Amino acid sequence: MSRSIVAALQIGASPLGKAATLEQILGFEEEIKAAGARLVVMPEALLGGYPKGEGFGTYLGYRLPQGREAYAQYYANAIDVPGAETDELAGLAARTGAELVIGVIERSGNTLYCTALFFSPTQGLVTKHRKLMPTGTERLIWGQGDGSTLPVVDTPVGRIGAAICWENHMPLLRTAMYAKGVQVWCAPTVDERDVWQASMRHIAHEGRVFLISACQVQPSPNALGIEVPHWEPDRPLIQGNSVIVGPLGEVLAGPLKHETGLLTAEIDLDELVRARYDFDVVGHYARPDVFSLTVDERPKHTVRFEQ
Repeated sequence: MSRSIVAALQIGASPLGKAATLEQILGFEEEIKAAGARLVVMPEALLGGYPKGEGFGTYLGYRLPQGREAYAQYYANAIDVPGAETDELAGLAARTGAELVIGVIERSGNTLYCTALFFSPTQGLVTKHRKLMPTGTERLIWGQGDGSTLPVVDTPVGRIGAAICWENHMPLLRTAMYAKGVQVWCAPTVDERDVWQASMRHIAHEGRVFLISACQVQPSPNALGIEVPHWEPDRPLIQGNSVIVGPLGEVLAGPLKHETGLLTAEIDLDELVRARYDFDVVGHYARPDVFSLTVDERPKHTVRFEQ
């Protein structure tokens, strides 16, 4: 079938940690079933948390001991892939019959990665995408992904791929994903601004894809007991703004603000052919005689042992 129900689950990481967050996610099982959703996209860094406003005790040229302790606590709240949490999410996918794409903080050795995980109802954890370029001070706490985790996954909903938060602003990354034939673009994020809506509509329109952006929602820092410099007391830390967009840039559902919830829309893959009639960004509208892109998908290793 070319038609499917897709969803963005707008939810925030619990200040009580990953176990409490996972419990909240699993609590949406019946709602996902009732909606008939065949693909559910969840926000960036949902399991593991997005520590907005945390400085990790770092100033140019030196690090404070309390910052090292803050990082150790953040590391402890990250997840192993695979691990206990991924087993639970695989179970959720199996019980609901939905493909899942979820943002996590992945622990690998002593490095953390901002990662999107893909789950199938029949195969469990299928693959992952590590964020290529952490934004701004995210580089203090997250490593960089490489070209080996740029998957596009064939599912009953269509060919799905993911770009995390400001990766969506990388034109060459988008071009690579378009060339892989992505049909449903998943955008886990914590960018709650109105300009994000413009970016999401642009990407859907540029790639002639369906797009699902799932954003965290968090109350004011005061409610969470967090001190964020120069923050308005009653302003939410993250307001949400999840949205689902069609291949001509039309908003199909949302944006959802200031509340937790499951945002749904019906998509029809047959519409992609019609949408690409006058614009196929890596097909008839491309100019390979003038512009070309090479993508290095080889895994990168700091140390390689040969015998």
